[in-house]
Amino acid sequence: MKQTIIVTGWAGFIGSNFLNKYVLLHPEIDFINIDALTYAGKLENISAEVSKAPNYAFEKVDIRNYDEIARVYEKYTPTDIIHFAAESHVDNSIKNPKIFTETNVLGTQNLLDAHRNFGLKRFHHISTDEVYGDLPNGGFFTEITPINPSSPYSSSKAGSDLLVKAYGRTFGVDYVITRCSNNYGPNQDNEKLIPHFIELLQNNKPVTVYGDGSNIRDWLYVEDHCDAIWEVFTRSQTKWIYNIGGNNEYTNLEITKLILKEMGKGEEYITFVEDRKGHDVRYAIDATKIRTDLNWEPKVRFENGIVKTIQYYLSK
Repeated sequence: MKQTIIVTGWAGFIGSNFLNKYVLLHPEIDFINIDALTYAGKLENISAEVSKAPNYAFEKVDIRNYDEIARVYEKYTPTDIIHFAAESHVDNSIKNPKIFTETNVLGTQNLLDAHRNFGLKRFHHISTDEVYGDLPNGGFFTEITPINPSSPYSSSKAGSDLLVKAYGRTFGVDYVITRCSNNYGPNQDNEKLIPHFIELLQNNKPVTVYGDGSNIRDWLYVEDHCDAIWEVFTRSQTKWIYNIGGNNEYTNLEITKLILKEMGKGEEYITFVEDRKGHDVRYAIDATKIRTDLNWEPKVRFENGIVKTIQYYLSK
């Protein structure tokens, strides 16, 4: 049987970068891409070359609807799935937690049920380092760090992680889970920090920084993340979890000042606002396991990737 991979959430940030590379690299594999095309999913995120590729197909599907999933599975007879689709903006999860539970937890359960019912092989679940909570007192997240989410978003992702693991143990689903640090690069929705700040500054508007801007994140270039996903999907043992990080810790204020400098703006454009509710202090990934097991490490240096990213959004 020809390998046919379902890719959910492909019109979003990470999913589109993944497909724009791997559809063309693997013409022997069919990629069936399903997306509900919510506000963060855009058809134009997929390159024209990929859109016309014979091993590529798109189906508009809301993963909260099992019948829509089953229709696609009956049509294409997929063999595997890489599950990117998720509501992912923390601020939105604070305003409306329900949609995050529906999409991230119940949507994942629908996909797991379809996986069993249609006899698929590998279920690759894309998760986040935010399921671990934060690291205010130093240290790094490892794959055995206890889950301790802070926001409705990270709680919903933690719930989907646990469902995937439960289906592996109870029903024998062949799963892998990857948990990544903050991604940056092309095609990210402008609700996220880097493209949002660039858009504001292009319009000579101030940028708003939560608290004093001291919250720390580990930044990972999106193409490096996509390469790690492929390595795990194709080479990992079953029922394994991998952390994927860029080893680039910066405060939100440092990122803000870097963007200002690259765009020729002064620090008078910074406005500090009341901190986000439940705001995690620091995330930091220990990616030793994936480096050791699969010989993966990020290729894009942050100082180059961030300039490349800023120039990408300025040229749009």
